Amino acid sequence: MSVLEGVRVLDLGRYIAGPLCGAMLGDLGAEVIRIERVGGGEDRAQYPLGDEADAGAAYLAFNRNKKSLTLDPGSPKGREVMKRLVASADIVLVNMPLPAIQKIGLDYESLKAIKDDIILLHTSAFGNDGPYAERVGFDGIGQVMSGTVAISGNPGDPMKSVVCWVDVSTAMFSAYGALAAIVHKRATGQGQKVETNLLRSALNLSNVQIIEQAVIDRNRPATANRMQAGGPGDLHKTKDGWVMIQVAGDGLFRRWAKLMGEEEKWTSDPRFASEMLRGDNNAILSERTAAFTKDLTTEEALAAFAAAKVPAGPLLNPQQVLEDEHVNAVGMYRMTDYPGLPKPAPLVEPGARFSGFEVPRERPPTAGEHTDEILAGLGYDRAEIGALRAEGII
Repeated sequence: MSVLEGVRVLDLGRYIAGPLCGAMLGDLGAEVIRIERVGGGEDRAQYPLGDEADAGAAYLAFNRNKKSLTLDPGSPKGREVMKRLVASADIVLVNMPLPAIQKIGLDYESLKAIKDDIILLHTSAFGNDGPYAERVGFDGIGQVMSGTVAISGNPGDPMKSVVCWVDVSTAMFSAYGALAAIVHKRATGQGQKVETNLLRSALNLSNVQIIEQAVIDRNRPATANRMQAGGPGDLHKTKDGWVMIQVAGDGLFRRWAKLMGEEEKWTSDPRFASEMLRGDNNAILSERTAAFTKDLTTEEALAAFAAAKVPAGPLLNPQQVLEDEHVNAVGMYRMTDYPGLPKPAPLVEPGARFSGFEVPRERPPTAGEHTDEILAGLGYDRAEIGALRAEGII
């Protein structure tokens, strides 16, 4: 039995932060119903995969283990459907600004009037109070406001990540909040509102840099791929590719120095006597490591670092990730068919593995795939469902 078996989640999330949270709850056995506009949500089109599929790569990545119901929740009859859905649910998940959810009756007070012990998971860009409360935002906004993009890339050329780490971390914090709220509800019988926002998540992940700045006025510059605390650590060219190494701690530093064939030279130099100093002088360490890797193939460099027990990894493009022997040996992806795709999509397995229960492995739903099934479960008969569809409510 999965830990959330019997828990119903209404997922009105869009893009990444909301939908991924819903998928994670689905991984734990919850029944997750994605509620999207008639014809399919606007987030289905991101990273399109051809004209025959109604979903792009981003939708497929973040909407596993769900059912789909299409609905116009702003119409009077759509609101009646939503009320029945809320009455049947344990959790409502939304990532829209507060005024938007108030307009369609999905704020906590409205939901609680329908079901007293409901749990609302509400994600926004900046939270529901403070000077930025009414601003809208996406992942990149959270990234650049976290303090980290300013010290990423090269000096004068800041670089945000192509991976939406603010959205993804917000989904994780929301799932964590949902689990805590479920535990609390089971103990007390009480629901609650759980709020997350993109900026809060970004600051959680950048807290190390913020603490350092506040306490010692560090004012770090951008250092491209070089580690800023400790070293050596950088991305280095080989004869046929690139390798990343990361050295942390005195023991690893000695192993690196021994591999370079110059243990005494590096370990006795006062410029590298501590982690902080090695970070400050990492450009020198990077130069030495680059001289070591430039005449080796990637395979040779990785073998040398592995023999010395110095952490290293190759720079892989997406195709190389798909072909990586370890990724394939441990089954990090499951090839998943989806209607209209020219070939199966590799959906990554959830980040946690469990020995006590099986994680569901249902493909993301097509738009409205389960509408009739869900409405029938709410007590609508075939004629009523047909009438709602004819009016464009579902």
